[in-house]
Amino acid sequence: MKPSVGVWPCLNRDAIKAIAMATMLLNHIANALLSPENPWFEPLVDIGYFTAVTMCYFLVEGYGYTHDRKAYALRLLVFALIAQIPYQLALGFFQLNMLFTLLVCFGIVHVWVSWGADKGPQKALAVLGLVFASLFMDWAILAPVFTLMFASWRYGDIPACGTRSGLARLFVGDALIFFFLNLQEEWTAQAMLQAAASSLGILAAGAVILLFYNGKRAEHGRTFWKWFFYLFYPAHLAVLAAVKLLAL
Repeated sequence: MKPSVGVWPCLNRDAIKAIAMATMLLNHIANALLSPENPWFEPLVDIGYFTAVTMCYFLVEGYGYTHDRKAYALRLLVFALIAQIPYQLALGFFQLNMLFTLLVCFGIVHVWVSWGADKGPQKALAVLGLVFASLFMDWAILAPVFTLMFASWRYGDIPACGTRSGLARLFVGDALIFFFLNLQEEWTAQAMLQAAASSLGILAAGAVILLFYNGKRAEHGRTFWKWFFYLFYPAHLAVLAAVKLLAL
């Protein structure tokens, strides 16, 4: 199935993923170097929420394009291992980093796509097990759920599959899930405003993909972009960890 092409298709997937890397960097700068009392902390953190849902979307799309799925999964695992210590030093989060989460998400897509209807119960249990395995990882539960929603949209057989309107509903659904999760049962005006602001990154990701994605990779430098996205994750965390340690 071909991806939905945006209304004004001027950005390829590598350009959108580069935007996602930039927004992630802003989020990590806030978490690593700023205090929650800093006026820039919340805006930078919220901008960074553009990234996770974008990477889940392109992981689902990439599963259908890759020629070697074992190599894809192995790359995620290797760079997840490389990034783990910088991740903990930079951000202080004692959990597995986002590349481990994406590896779990890749497994969810594989089970969803490759296991037939005759394995319905086993398929459901395997997906559920992978979702709960993410409890010890960054974007626990959320990223796997987003991935499963995108996989259902892209590889399913319901009428809305593959349509722009169907994808738009998924991004709105993702944003609503994130909104209610961030409320944390505190229904004050301030809490609702903050939860709404935190959901804007997800809506922005959906808007960029729905309006501007041309459904293609970059025409030039494909090898560069392929490895850049893997290398950028541990590299920027290592730099932030070094800056954080030097500032102590």
